[in-house]
Amino acid sequence: MKIDIFAHILPQKYLAAYSKANPAVVNEVEARNRAVVDLDIRLRLMDRYPDVLQVLTISQPPLEKFVKPADAVKLAKIANDELAALVEKYPDKFVAAVACLPMNDVDAALKEAERAIKQLGFKGVQIYSRINGETLDKPKFKPLYQMMARLNLPIWIHPTTDADLDTGGILGWPFETATAMYRLVLSGVFNDNPDIKFITHHAGSMIPFFERRLRWLLYPSRVPEGLKDPIEHFRKFYNDTAIYGCTAGLMCAYAFFGADRLLFGTDAPLSGPKYGLTQVTIDSIQAMTIPEEEKEKILSKNAIELLSMAV
Repeated sequence: MKIDIFAHILPQKYLAAYSKANPAVVNEVEARNRAVVDLDIRLRLMDRYPDVLQVLTISQPPLEKFVKPADAVKLAKIANDELAALVEKYPDKFVAAVACLPMNDVDAALKEAERAIKQLGFKGVQIYSRINGETLDKPKFKPLYQMMARLNLPIWIHPTTDADLDTGGILGWPFETATAMYRLVLSGVFNDNPDIKFITHHAGSMIPFFERRLRWLLYPSRVPEGLKDPIEHFRKFYNDTAIYGCTAGLMCAYAFFGADRLLFGTDAPLSGPKYGLTQVTIDSIQAMTIPEEEKEKILSKNAIELLSMAV
């Protein structure tokens, strides 16, 4: 069994309501991907991998990008109710869901997170690397971090970027992920909430590659008082394996984070130029020069433990 920790979807009712609130949504890249929006296509793709279960996350764009808070609150509820129905209907395909939140209204986001987790049985929440341009270290977002630490469930971080950094998600998104991790660490979020759990996309982005640069340049004057070893705080992030089949990149992430902090994730149902991302990701993990039991951790056991799943 393999558990894909970061599988994207734009379910039908949610996408229809979102695009009605702002038609610009349909021009976004994932809204144009048929496998993301068409459940029948998705299920046929999944039939190729009967041993893979998906954890469903709502695809970008973020709600706060295109609608006002009142509409975002309504749309988040539509999305989460639809995800819950999919998990209930297809338990052999979808093992869990992650809550979509109206982050342009933090109080409403807290209420929706609690509803999704306690009433719908969701296994965490998803936010973006910036919230309407605001970085994740802003004090206004601390109540969400405190809640998720108390509930002992993770926060998925999906990258987003502004127009100045946009490269179609190719380079801007990894930069934004690394920047979000940097700001969270230096904000002391792991000091304030030692057990908080974040899951990044794309194997921790730039952080593992630039470990030595971080060590050299995070000298005391740049580090807040009380944050003794920021590198060890960077190691606390959980990270998926969605780097499109690059075993060398996975080995870099493994060297920095260790096997216990890596989770099988593919960016499904997006596909590469020749093969589906599910297969190339599996192949890249199998090619890692690590013990077989650590590959099993990455492919499923870490997710089962992190999400407290009875699978």
